[in-house]
Amino acid sequence: MLGLKKPALVAGAACALVAATAAPSLAETLKLAHFVPPAHVVTSSVVEPLVEGVAADSDGDLTIQVYPGGELGAGPMEQYVRALQGVADITWGLPGYTSSQFPKSMIVEMPNAIPDGMTGYDMLWNAYDAGKLSNEFPGTKPLAIWASEPSVFIMKDHEIRSPDDLKGLKVRVSGTVPGKLMTALGATPVQMPAGEIYNALQTGLIDGVVTGMSAVNDFKLDEVANSYTVGAPLGHIMFYLVMNQNSYDSLSDAQKAALDKNSGRGLSQKGEEGWNARAEETLEKVEADPNNTVIYLTEEEIAPFDKVATQTRDALIEDMGAEDVYAAMKGGN
Repeated sequence: MLGLKKPALVAGAACALVAATAAPSLAETLKLAHFVPPAHVVTSSVVEPLVEGVAADSDGDLTIQVYPGGELGAGPMEQYVRALQGVADITWGLPGYTSSQFPKSMIVEMPNAIPDGMTGYDMLWNAYDAGKLSNEFPGTKPLAIWASEPSVFIMKDHEIRSPDDLKGLKVRVSGTVPGKLMTALGATPVQMPAGEIYNALQTGLIDGVVTGMSAVNDFKLDEVANSYTVGAPLGHIMFYLVMNQNSYDSLSDAQKAALDKNSGRGLSQKGEEGWNARAEETLEKVEADPNNTVIYLTEEEIAPFDKVATQTRDALIEDMGAEDVYAAMKGGN
């Protein structure tokens, strides 16, 4: 009898091993957090494609629960830290809020940095894939990195046609890069979260904003601004969607494959195209309002802005010693 028990135990263990191997991986739900309302362009252009794509390609084995409007923490400056600490598995944010962490990545924000025919997301991924930006994303895996539409002047009771029109004005900027440009143009840069712009414009704390037209719709700035200047080379705004590296590493191979398929350059392209489309729609809406003044600068009017913009870009890159990063962004070695 003792001789029969041993094979039975071995057979039982073998069956258990087969059953464990055949068993599907446990379903996983990731938390994605951001700080803006659900109607923000980030939802339609980035969040929804990621959520829907991952669920479909994993057959529901991997899902993403979205926490908008600061539900997991309201401060936009802490978005990266929330991913790093695992408060959320995935977070969306702006490098400009913590500029010192992303000096090389934010080259894409600089005025006249994106050459004609190139996109912000391709420049960022070119440099990231070349290993030039990896140290700026510690402990996380970028799922998307992209740039906004070109920034414009969004003003209250001030028409901007030349750098002289900016003298003495307080202009809100999203980070150090546009701040340097505003200083060079003669304005006083003021940095604050996007959610505070409305009240700041309404009360006169600031005279205007340098940002993309999509922000007008996202933050209802058309209710407090009345002058818009298009055409000056004011740069762009960079965005990231990052995932806690440990959260990613804990996924099954199939779950990783579903996430990888729906992130990277493809998702970044959706983000950039979504921002540009929203900007065009918003500009049309603003132009249709007779209470607004929309100024399209001529080539002659652009020239003095262009000179300062190029000087600012070159000086910032030289100060960082980041010529190699910029070259990698443009597809060079």
